[in-house]
This record gives sequence, C-alpha cells and structure tokens, in this order.
Amino acid sequence: MIRAAVVVLLAAVAAVVTVALAGDPGRASLVWLGWRADLTAAAAVLLTLFASLAAALAWRMLLFILAAPERAARRRAELRRRQGDEVLTRGFLAAAAGEGAEARRLAAKAAELAEDSPRLVRVLAAQAAEAAGDAAAVEAAYSAMLGFPDMRLAGHRGLMQLALSKGDRAAALRHAQEAYGEARTARWAWRVLLEDRLERGDWDGALELVKGALSRKVVSPLVAERARAALLAALAARLEHAPEPKARTQALDHAVQAAKLQPGFAPGVVMAARLLAQDGKAPRAAVALQAAWKVAPHPALFLAYRDLKTDETPKERARRLSELAAQNPTHRESRILYVEQALIAGDPAAAREAAGGLEGEPVTARLAGLFARIAYAAGEPDEARLWLARGMSAPHEPDWSDLDPEGRAFAYHASDWARLVTSFAEAGELIHPRLERQERSLSELPELPLSYADAASLMEAQPIDLPAFPIEEHAFAADELSLEEAAPAPHRRPQPRRRLASAPRAAK
Repeated sequence: MIRAAVVVLLAAVAAVVTVALAGDPGRASLVWLGWRADLTAAAAVLLTLFASLAAALAWRMLLFILAAPERAARRRAELRRRQGDEVLTRGFLAAAAGEGAEARRLAAKAAELAEDSPRLVRVLAAQAAEAAGDAAAVEAAYSAMLGFPDMRLAGHRGLMQLALSKGDRAAALRHAQEAYGEARTARWAWRVLLEDRLERGDWDGALELVKGALSRKVVSPLVAERARAALLAALAARLEHAPEPKARTQALDHAVQAAKLQPGFAPGVVMAARLLAQDGKAPRAAVALQAAWKVAPHPALFLAYRDLKTDETPKERARRLSELAAQNPTHRESRILYVEQALIAGDPAAAREAAGGLEGEPVTARLAGLFARIAYAAGEPDEARLWLARGMSAPHEPDWSDLDPEGRAFAYHASDWARLVTSFAEAGELIHPRLERQERSLSELPELPLSYADAASLMEAQPIDLPAFPIEEHAFAADELSLEEAAPAPHRRPQPRRRLASAPRAAK
C-alpha cells in the first residue's frame, strides 16, 4: 500500500512539473457550499492526490482498528500452538527417558494446549502410561487409537506388545492378524504371524503368508524368494521320510523348486541332489550341485557331488571333482577341493602345490587334517603326526559342523528349520545348529598309522598312495591319536563305508 502511494505521488509530481515547464499551467475552479476557489491546474492535481491519499489512509486505519480483536485471537492461538508443541516435545522426551510421572503430567497438559495435534497427544498418552507402568492406561490409550483409521496400526501394535508382556499369546496374534488385514499394513505384523507359523512347524501356512506379503509389497522380492526356498526345503525334509510315494514325490518337487529359487541355499540343493539321485536322475543332480557351487560353495555340496557316482576309478573321480571346483576356482572350498582331487588321483606333489593356496588361511581342524594327509601321502609321517596333533586343539569350521557323525548333511530338527528360514530370508546366511549346541560332527582328522615310526620303515609297511579323505572307506580319528612307539602301526580293521550326503534325520 505504501509503495503504491509513493509511486502514484511521484507520477503526479512528474505530471505537474511537466505541465509547469510547458508554460501553460492551466486554471481550475472549485465551487462548494457557496465557496469558490480558483487555482492552477497543477495545484488542483496535487490537492486531489493528497486528499485521495488521506482518505485511503483513514480507511486503512479504520479497518486496522476494527480487525484488532481478530489479530489478538490469532496471536493467542499461535502462542497456544507453540506452547502445545513445546509441551509435546518435552513429554516425548520425558517418556523416552522413562520419567513416567512427568510424561503423564505433560500429556495431560498437551491435551489442553495441542488441540490441533490430537493424534500426537494420544501417542504421548500411551507412551507416558508405558513409562509409568500403568497397564490399564496403556490399554485404554491404544484402544482409543483403534477408532481412528490412520492410527489403527499403531493401536494394534501397542496392544499386541501389551498382550505379549502379559503372556497372552492368543491376544497378541489376534492383534497382529487384524493389523495384517488392514489395507495399509506393516512388516511387523507379517513377521509376528510368520514366526508363529514357523514355531508351529506350519510350513504350508508360512509359504502362503510369504506369497501374500510379496503380492502386498510388505517384503521385497529377494526376501520373499529366500524365505520360499528355505520353507520349501523344510517342507521337503518333512515329506522325504513319509511312507506314501506321493509325499516323497512332493518332497522331490519342493526340493528341486527350492534349488531353483536359491542355488546358494546349500540345504535345499543337497536335498534336491540326493532325491534326484534316488530317482535315477543323477545328471540333473550334478547340474544343480554345480550351479550351487558357483554361487556359494559348501563342503556338503562337494560330498554330495562326490557320492553321485560310486563305480568310477580314483582318476575318474578326481577329474569329475576338478570340474566342480572349476565352477568357482578362487573360493576357499574350491582350493580345498583341488587338494582333495589331487590326493584322490594319487599325486602328492600336486596336492602340496594346490595346498599352497591355503597357506594364508587360519588353521582349523579340517585344514590340519588335510595337511596331515598331504604329508602322509608324500612319505613324511612325522610332519603328518604334527599336523594331527595341531588339529586336535584347532577350532572347528562352522560349515563342516553341518555334517553329523554319520556324515548326514543338514540333519535339522523342526526348530532348526524355523530359525534357518528367518536368518536366511532376512540376511541370506546359514545358521549352524550343531555347532551352537556343541554336538559332535563328522571327524575332520583322518586316522593314520603315525606312531613314532621312521619314514623308511613306514614306507615299507604302508604304501603312501592312500585314498583321499574320505572316499572308499572312512578312517577318522574319533577321539585322539595314539602316541605309542611302534613301527609299523598294527593293522586296523576297515570300517564300513558311510555316505556323507545321505538323508537327514526326520524333523521332530
């Protein structure tokens, strides 16, 4: 307004000056109520302009005076809003700090001041009641949220957590189910329902839940795919030992589907390979194992691949295993496999050369046993004995613990599968239940005749081209080495052959 008036005034002054300079100032007469005023045209213009500005200013002043009450009300509302925001902030901080009494006082004050933020006031009231430990107030606060569509998820979650704290699992699941049924749901509701199905061993129900979560975009496609692969493997493990042929056929279909979904999921691939081999489809099993080795090598994959054929010579077997290692040649398991296939082929020099790629690895019981076999094959029994002694105190490898003492891979219970589904779906990682429970696994140390015999007498009594660990016969030290002085070692009764990739125990 002021700037507009200044512009008009400057324009009028410019007009007056222009007229005055032109030499024809002009005349203007004003007659009003018997009065007559004669003046120049420039003076009349200026007078009119000043009168207009005075009238406008008077009008604006009148409007300003009339709007004073409204302005005062707006100022009071703004001050009240600021006070409400301040009280809400302090209340949330008090609840987060565990100051229940202060948080509840501020929540009551916020209910009076923050009339424009009723949702935040309800949330603060619930959190203040939780901080104060008032279960009845907490339930009332979260129950009140259920009456507002945009607060139902928060209400169901709070009531679910309250039910869990009381030990009422049925009520907690009911609230999770209702939250999952909302049009706009949250991942926490899906996770609670999934864990319930996993705990009950309801693999079919968990599969349906995962498919539904994917279609509703509650979880990412990757998480859903990994969860489906693990659940299909768990379902196959349960059906594998069913007496009905139809159930065993379903187990094969589920295991094959799990291997296709996630080639890096070793339990599913090993199970699929075993079932395919039993069904006379060893070539398909070999393809699945090779694909899995390319993604994530695991010792159980090597053993399952090795056991696909039992009627081949050591050199043929070594050649076949080298093809598996070539799928992922730089991986640690592939470097170990190169050593294995050299030992199978009866070439200790090549085995020692291949073992050079493992020099930087931390020594585990498995590696110590491997180096002991290399030394024995090379005719160095003292070195082999030292490696065996070192392996007795070396740590075990988590992946190797997935093989039980009978050589069965991934012999999981139902609870193990439940945990595996969760860990693999969310992080893509395998768990090792046998290692966690400190259960015995397949021995990592071979049983060799190394009782303080010199190399010459040992070589005369025993050929050095032993079959590689463990191929035709298992020879593992179950307990500890014999350190008696004798040369050569006495003849040992051969142990019956055990297949390492045999079927897992039935899930309990």
